[in-house]
Amino acid sequence: MPYPNPLTGHVLSVSLSASHSFSKPVAASIRLLAGLGVEGDAHCGALVKHRYRVKQNPTQPNLCQVHLLQSELYDELRLKGFEIAPGQMGENITTTGIDLLGLPTGARLLVGETSVVEVTGLRNPCVQMNHFRPGLMAAVIERKAAGKVVKKAGIMGSVLAGGEVRAGDAIRVELPELPWRELVCV
Repeated sequence: MPYPNPLTGHVLSVSLSASHSFSKPVAASIRLLAGLGVEGDAHCGALVKHRYRVKQNPTQPNLCQVHLLQSELYDELRLKGFEIAPGQMGENITTTGIDLLGLPTGARLLVGETSVVEVTGLRNPCVQMNHFRPGLMAAVIERKAAGKVVKKAGIMGSVLAGGEVRAGDAIRVELPELPWRELVCV
């Protein structure tokens, strides 16, 4: 599965929320903490923080420390009648210029001066999307030829190296060694 270029992009916006609200307010900057996630965010921690997953098994590792979403999805959703702004879909980092959904599991995103986020998988679209905007969940799920389902709600990652991240920061992709593993929901 060849990865389409470019392997660089930028941070369009950053967001965090101390509560488990669906949307996250835009911030001037966020601080990524190695092994934990976004400082001050409800999903920060070494163990799983998503309420549904905590009910299943609170001792599982947190593979969803950082939620990244490609801003290009906003343009696509606008054509379907949805006006969405950065942070409103719960992402911590809104990107531009990188095909996040085309990345393999284990790709590393070098963000800003020091931060490194390892891609762990896809964000699983949930019914909260429809509470935010009716029909949004269906709008981020695409059915391709041969029955393949593409979930476009962004990707999740774990923080390997921390640091400050703000709008305008560069993002560089480091791909893992072959063979690549396709992203699945985490």
